[in-house]
Amino acid sequence: MSFGQGGSQWSPGGSRNPWDDQWGSTNNNQTPDWGALADQSASRIKRRRLLMIVGGALATVGIGVAVAVAVVNADGGSTTANGPNNPPVTADIPSASAKTDPSFAPTSAPPPLDPKEFISSSGKDKAPISPDILFPGSQLTKRENVVYRKGATASTKDCASAVQGALGKLLTSNGCTRFMRVTYFRDKVAVTVGVALFDTEAKATKVKKDWDKQSTIVSLSGKGVPVFCRTTVCRTTANSYGRYAHFTLSGFTDGKDVTEKDTAVFTAGDDLSGSTYEQIRRRGETQAAAAANGQ
Repeated sequence: MSFGQGGSQWSPGGSRNPWDDQWGSTNNNQTPDWGALADQSASRIKRRRLLMIVGGALATVGIGVAVAVAVVNADGGSTTANGPNNPPVTADIPSASAKTDPSFAPTSAPPPLDPKEFISSSGKDKAPISPDILFPGSQLTKRENVVYRKGATASTKDCASAVQGALGKLLTSNGCTRFMRVTYFRDKVAVTVGVALFDTEAKATKVKKDWDKQSTIVSLSGKGVPVFCRTTVCRTTANSYGRYAHFTLSGFTDGKDVTEKDTAVFTAGDDLSGSTYEQIRRRGETQAAAAANGQ
């Protein structure tokens, strides 16, 4: 299409004069129709203006498309248009791959409290204590069907009064603050357990080390247990744990001497010695747990 008059106003062939369509040949003497000619001229002017307006609009659209393509190409070849939900990518906005997790200084849980620490000095061993607290209940069960019934209990701050021989002096020189006793019995065998308290673990350990193996504690009778191991041969043990030194004295309640063949006496003494150690250890565990919970 060309600008100006439209092609539909031209005949398919030749160079025929358009004036001939209006009043015939130029040799005709008839007067031209000036009104019709004016209308045709006005119509041509209107079409020319319309074509110029449409052409201008198409040119504007073409320029807009070219600008959009240029913006897309400048954006690194991305086919995603920028908009409210797609902000332009700039150097100030790191990509997702550049993000890293925050780093923190390595931490570790505090070490658990040592139960033995709470029973190794009088400064930390603050829980109440007595023969009935350290040896609760009315009996002690060891293994299957082995039950020792609990007899009398006693407690004194005069540690030397609860023992005999050189042990009294040993307890006193190392600062024994308390001596507790309890007796357990089964059939004709009785065992008195003695527990001495000191301010430090070192003193309790020294008493165990310096014990002469001849001195012993005084047996405790009562509550179904007759006097025993006062004039007869009995078995004695000594041990320590934390600030506690503990002893056992095992023998027969019928006045019979103990020999190396009397396994029932040895077993009873070992049972009660082991149980005493366990009770002292539990005491430390209970206080350590309470301290860990802020009690």
